[in-house]
Amino acid sequence: MTTWNLQGTVSHLLICNGSDCKKHKGEEVAEAIEDEISKQGADSLIHTTVTRCNGRCSDACVVISYPEGVWYRDITPKAAKSLVRKVLKGEQLEENILYTYEEGLQAATPKGAKGKKKK
Repeated sequence: MTTWNLQGTVSHLLICNGSDCKKHKGEEVAEAIEDEISKQGADSLIHTTVTRCNGRCSDACVVISYPEGVWYRDITPKAAKSLVRKVLKGEQLEENILYTYEEGLQAATPKGAKGKKKK
């Protein structure tokens, strides 16, 4: 197992690869993010973690950016590359924001406020 030195990291991207996100190119999104990080020479600035389900299957593919606490929806491989470039500029991928974090997660759109009860 690898242990990363995360000092100097400015962003941690959590890339959902639950079953619905996988159906919506979650693996390709993860690959596009990692490729763009390398292309931008940002390996020491952005850390990635591929996760299992993050609970927003209807918004697949979901990527969460910390420490900002921003949840992004409908991320495609193309949008993933844009997201990396935005993160490096300290910006957000506005058109894909699902939740923002301001004293708790806040839905950016009425769609984000809707969910399903866990069974």
